[in-house]
Amino acid sequence: MPFRHYRPETRTLLGAQLVFNLGFYAVVPFLAGAMGRDYGMDAAAIGLVLGARTFSQQGMFLAGGILADRWGPRRAILTGCLIRILGYATLAAASDFTLFLLGAVLTGAGGALFSPALESQLSQADAGAPAGGKKGRRSVFVWLAITGEIGAVLGPVLGSALLGWGFDAALAAGIAVFTAVTILLWYRLPAAPDRVAAGRAAADRAAADRAAPERTAADSTQGPEPDLEEPGHAVARPALECLRNRRFVVFCMFASMNMLAYNQLYFAVPVELDRRGLDGAWLGALFLLASVLTLLLQLPAAAAAQRLGPGRTLSAGFVLLAAAFALTATTAVHPGTSGSSLAPMAGAVAVLILGRMLLTPTILSLIPAFVPAGGPVPRRGAYFGLSATCGGIAVLAGNALLGRLLDLTDRHHWWPGIPWVPLVLLALLAAAALPPVLRGHRTGSNAAPATTAAGPSRNA
Repeated sequence: MPFRHYRPETRTLLGAQLVFNLGFYAVVPFLAGAMGRDYGMDAAAIGLVLGARTFSQQGMFLAGGILADRWGPRRAILTGCLIRILGYATLAAASDFTLFLLGAVLTGAGGALFSPALESQLSQADAGAPAGGKKGRRSVFVWLAITGEIGAVLGPVLGSALLGWGFDAALAAGIAVFTAVTILLWYRLPAAPDRVAAGRAAADRAAADRAAPERTAADSTQGPEPDLEEPGHAVARPALECLRNRRFVVFCMFASMNMLAYNQLYFAVPVELDRRGLDGAWLGALFLLASVLTLLLQLPAAAAAQRLGPGRTLSAGFVLLAAAFALTATTAVHPGTSGSSLAPMAGAVAVLILGRMLLTPTILSLIPAFVPAGGPVPRRGAYFGLSATCGGIAVLAGNALLGRLLDLTDRHHWWPGIPWVPLVLLALLAAAALPPVLRGHRTGSNAAPATTAAGPSRNA
């Protein structure tokens, strides 16, 4: 479906994603340079601040999704914007490590509230789209990827232009951007219905009743479930229902390989460029290549995904990721090698981005299909949050393993492609495992397919 045919609420949410990314990328990529150049902080302090920002966002996505379900997506989105404004204001006032750390954590926490709530609201906002365009309608998450990428491309340009006036000017621009987003969403997003609070208990019981037929024989031998009315269960069970959905947890575990793969643009690709004796400035060219490919090919990739169906799309996407890492492995060189070409890395990044263009919208559009019908309070925020948190855990564990392999390879002069082999194998494992997960879900689940996408209702 063309962008203009989506509902006004959907277009508002997509525009908010663009501006949110614009404000983020105008500031955060330059934070490390400002801390070191302007305040003389060492690499350890800078690494801790940046790591805390990432952890506070990725690690809190599940909590952010749960709060989005409890408060309603609108309130969580607005609160996320306000917390990010507070984070940027703290960074603007910072002159020592403590305030930089606090500002970075607040910045990450704002994103952890904003993103799962926006994805949840986006999936619900598009559910009522006119049936006339439904058959050939692209997933709204395709447009989410495009608008987010536009913000990611324009943000560093804005930040670079403002750095001539100092890092505080970039922070002021970021605060202005997030303030504008907050005001826009305050007036444009519909208020949460009053029945959310009043109907929570009834919805929780309805969700439990619907989930009961899906339990396996092994589950039934574990004893009776606690009464929802007992103290401690009325809140905890519904909030963490996504963790009890075993098929969804398995889906998230394999789908998280997508985030692990993309994160290598920040971690392993710079290391590989250095191994090949290529200047670090080439990393910017690779990021530009990734952004240009996303903007040019995301819609054609979405059309191909519609023809393939979700199961084959996921397989094809992860096979492309495996091919990207295999290309990197077979062309890897030992550290200090001179005269290497950028072409193999550019080819690997291009193939990786093609795989990601197939995977990311498909994964996001499939998530609502795992959510049991829960009455008036659908708990999609926690499901989107769990998916993102699993991605963060995969990145943390995967990067630790990859970093260790990189060190061992250089120390013992092993074949230089060894660090990439686990990534190839993990991508192929996800390609093989996810289609059966989807088939089992649709044949053994009562959850309605997501109407936000062309994919979930198709057979794998």
